[in-house]
Amino acid sequence: MKIPKEVLNFAKKFHDNNYLIYLVGGAVRDYLIKGNIVDYDFTTDAIPEDVMKIFKTVIPVGINHGTVMVIFEKFNFEVTTFRSDGKYSDSRHPDSITFVKSLDEDLKRRDFTINALAYDIINNKIIDIFNGREDIKNKLIKAIGEPADRFNEDSLRMLRACRFSSQLNFKIEDNTLEAIKKMSKKINNISTERIRDEIIKLMQTDMPSIGLEYMRKTGLMDEILPELSSCYGIYQNKFHKYDVYYHNLYTCDAADKSNYILRLSSLFHDIAKPQTRRGKDDNEDENSFYNHEVLGSKIARKILKRLRFKNSDIISITHLIKHHMFYYTSDWTDGAVRRFIRNVGLENIDELFKLREADRVGNGMKYGIPEAFINFQNRINKILELDNAFKITDLDIDGNVIMKSLKLTPGPMIGEILNYLLEVVLDNPELNHKKLLIEHAVEYYKIKKEYSMKNYGKNPEELGRF
Repeated sequence: MKIPKEVLNFAKKFHDNNYLIYLVGGAVRDYLIKGNIVDYDFTTDAIPEDVMKIFKTVIPVGINHGTVMVIFEKFNFEVTTFRSDGKYSDSRHPDSITFVKSLDEDLKRRDFTINALAYDIINNKIIDIFNGREDIKNKLIKAIGEPADRFNEDSLRMLRACRFSSQLNFKIEDNTLEAIKKMSKKINNISTERIRDEIIKLMQTDMPSIGLEYMRKTGLMDEILPELSSCYGIYQNKFHKYDVYYHNLYTCDAADKSNYILRLSSLFHDIAKPQTRRGKDDNEDENSFYNHEVLGSKIARKILKRLRFKNSDIISITHLIKHHMFYYTSDWTDGAVRRFIRNVGLENIDELFKLREADRVGNGMKYGIPEAFINFQNRINKILELDNAFKITDLDIDGNVIMKSLKLTPGPMIGEILNYLLEVVLDNPELNHKKLLIEHAVEYYKIKKEYSMKNYGKNPEELGRF
């Protein structure tokens, strides 16, 4: 293996102090598969206190489990002492750990054969006691020993198997797969946060559809994402090659893997189609899904809150889903384009177009970006070049100016006038000047006041918004 000199120097530090040190797990796996290493994780017979004596900067990131982070020559190296785990009463964490002196004993506690490889840097030798290299060659994800035992120890490993299948484009070995099917309900023993983090990692793989399909076949999806499971077998219409379930999966695959927000938006964009499906004279080819984007946004919010995603993620994902069905024609006025920008949010325009492009790929029957999309993007860019106002804060006036000009006190009427002025400016950007906006505000309030006094005998600000 080609090892940077800093890593070799790090290993020599242990060797010079009479300790064993091995590169382990995903680092060795990734090198054998891809020829490169991103994260360097080590295992050693040195206990954490010994490691702290050898190196100047050591952070006890998981010292209760024998793990420390060593800062060495600008690298961050995670180092864990050889250990064996006690019973897993909660299917999540070992009740106890024991430091051991045997590498073999340490490797036995790991999840899959491909993750139980170790590399002796000093002697340039791979240690493979579970035939992990053979499973890499055969592209298999196989549990170490009895699969049920591994999943009873930590039930998240079932979901990790699905994620690795997407990450590596490997198959899950038959016995391992059968064990997941029998034990899928045990995923409910795992904290929501750990499940959420695995879902995010799955979204960042090349083809999430592989792992998602394993989740469906094993029953994990019924426990974690039942709303997505309900899309399976739901026929769309003659304009779609796939049912709703596979369309969602393939749209997710087509989205940018570096952006899990976009990936999740793509996965859930048609999540409400089963509930909104309407046929026409019993002809499935005429199925329609009116307002599925609105209901889908609400369902996605429910899913994301259940999985405890942060609020900013929930807002971004549900917003994209709600607006993904936009339909543009060349007869839109500039004002209509500005209102689209205002409603969607300037910061969401690029992501929304990316979602629509992924949606088109996931359709399975349409290829390339349609001319209407390109024309729409060009119109948006031209309008943005003019530095227009798209929200109230872009106006050349604020509530204080309105209150002073109209001698009004704070209240709903100020917001109503500002919203009216924004509508005026969306149609006529040249009116976004303080003097002109005051004139329109005065005229608007005058009409409102005359109407209010005639019909209610009160000034409009006394009645609140109409």
